[in-house]
Amino acid sequence: MAVDRTRVLYVGGTGTISHSCVQASVDAGMDVHVLNRGLSAARRPVPPAVTVLTADVHDTASVKEVLGDREFDSVVNVTSFTPEQTKRSVEIFAGRTRQYVHISTASLYHKPVVRIPYVESTPRHNPFSQYSRDKIATEDVLTEAYDREGFPATIVRPSHTYDEARPPIPGDWTIVDRIVRGDEIVVPGDGTSLWTLTHAADFAQGLVGLLGNPLAVGETFHITSDDVYSWNQIYELVAAAAGVEARLVHVPTDLLQLAAPDWKWSDLIRGDLQHSVLLDNTKIRRYVPGFAPRIPFHQAVEGIVRWRRDHPEFTRPDPQVDGIIDRLVGGYHESARLFASLAPRS
Repeated sequence: MAVDRTRVLYVGGTGTISHSCVQASVDAGMDVHVLNRGLSAARRPVPPAVTVLTADVHDTASVKEVLGDREFDSVVNVTSFTPEQTKRSVEIFAGRTRQYVHISTASLYHKPVVRIPYVESTPRHNPFSQYSRDKIATEDVLTEAYDREGFPATIVRPSHTYDEARPPIPGDWTIVDRIVRGDEIVVPGDGTSLWTLTHAADFAQGLVGLLGNPLAVGETFHITSDDVYSWNQIYELVAAAAGVEARLVHVPTDLLQLAAPDWKWSDLIRGDLQHSVLLDNTKIRRYVPGFAPRIPFHQAVEGIVRWRRDHPEFTRPDPQVDGIIDRLVGGYHESARLFASLAPRS
């Protein structure tokens, strides 16, 4: 007697996290659908076995039209960033799925850091990052919908997830380009805070293991690796993979807000990346016993450098970001000269 395959819909499907999860779901024998606008397939093509549904995911009417009467065992939404978007998703998928998986973030935990490692019950409080505050609000929408009407939400909190096409570095390919060409780069603080990195393929192990599990409904999970490096080490590993030496300029994080308010990463650095982040993964291992991350960054970085070499059309530096880093580096050296001139002479 044939057994029906788990039917899963990914809202998104071609991003850093969702592309690996789509592939892992296909590999697990699931009946996989993706819903997106069809704009990002060139960078991360959708596997041939996947059913593609095309609609603007933030347009309720177009999503309902393309979904028709389809129902799913699990829906995974990686495109919900605000409470308004999440309310629309609850409206669309209520009654269509037995499990709705919301991709949140570990950046929402209490800052400044009070205690590590983070666990799922750590207080959510990040006054420095609007992104984190919005994610807290989206979780609240889902928790209320679960409590009020039994909406089958599962909340997943990744940390810094990357793949070969998306380096885990503030400034993305512009910073990698600066490292490769031997230019100085900015490192917030002294570069010794510890940071957890998770390859998307490892994240996918945990997420796909939760799909279709009724015990995961109403629960919140970390899905990260235990791969931890200092920021100095992260930049130095990129440089080593490229066969060069990293030229690091350490700038106090508070000065980034003053000197580079036009850099989109300044807010996230202050509210997240400057802090040491270590996460407890006991819970995901209890629900998904086979969860075992196996791609450490010191190995994956070789693939990142190769991907840059093989895909120049996707890895060109951003002139605006380049200019911001030049400004920060120049300001650092100017300040250093000023302080040197003020130092007492023997």
